[in-house]
Amino acid sequence: MSKGRDRTVSKRSDGMWANKRIDADRASSLHRTQAEAESRARQNLKNQGGGELTTMGRDGRIRSKDTIAPGNDPNPPRDREH
Repeated sequence: MSKGRDRTVSKRSDGMWANKRIDADRASSLHRTQAEAESRARQNLKNQGGGELTTMGRDGRIRSKDTIAPGNDPNPPRDREH
């Protein structure tokens, strides 16, 4: 999987949630809520042909990881997140 397709959702110091490509310097979009940022990141990944979405919690630790189709999920039966 290309790192250029992978995205992360994380909280910024100004309180906004950022939807950012892993290899980018700037966020693709900013949102007031984590759910809005995650929804936009999923949409971006679907449009780009799939990839890995990593969502960070308020504390900066990884909260969840999800492979967006048609990505290459190494453990499809175990992945129960939506």
